[in-house]
Amino acid sequence: MGAMASQSMTALRTYAGEQGDERIARRRQQLLDAALESLGASDGGSISVRGVCREARLTARYFYESFDSADDLVAATYDGVIDEIMDNASEAFSRRTNIRSRVHGAVGAIVDVIDGDRRKGRLLFSPTLVSATLATRRLEATRNLAAITAQSAVGSHHTASGDDVAAAYYRVGGLANLLAAWLDDRVQMTRDALIDACTALLIGE
Repeated sequence: MGAMASQSMTALRTYAGEQGDERIARRRQQLLDAALESLGASDGGSISVRGVCREARLTARYFYESFDSADDLVAATYDGVIDEIMDNASEAFSRRTNIRSRVHGAVGAIVDVIDGDRRKGRLLFSPTLVSATLATRRLEATRNLAAITAQSAVGSHHTASGDDVAAAYYRVGGLANLLAAWLDDRVQMTRDALIDACTALLIGE
């Protein structure tokens, strides 16, 4: 029995040269990719476990090794895109010296992500893509970005006032709506013109 259990564990650990945790990570990424494909399509909507498994070419058994529900997958997909955008924007922001160039660089990084893969932009900003999970995630992202925007406006040595925070929410909301309109071709602007407009909006020019 001990030998059989040992052999079974070995099979779980390595298969076709791939470790067990590597296989789980690969299948998880397949599901995330499938969710982004479904949610970020121009006619995207809600997803189901069955539908996303079909898109990923995996069985439900493999879905549940990484996610508890379809909502759990939607949240993870959104969080992955937000993390990518925030990492890129933070890096671009930190490379500049004055506030305008910092905001311009951060906005440019955001636009590059959503323009490079418009599914990601639709997931973040499309008004036609709605669910309770996305609404919660979008609210949290708006809150975080508004806090960053308000603090950037007053500097690190001061505390943002209620008026500063209110203005930041207004600007972040405008930014999201403008990016959504641009992605849907309701606003005709070049990439550079869009970045300039978003920068002016965020810093109140």
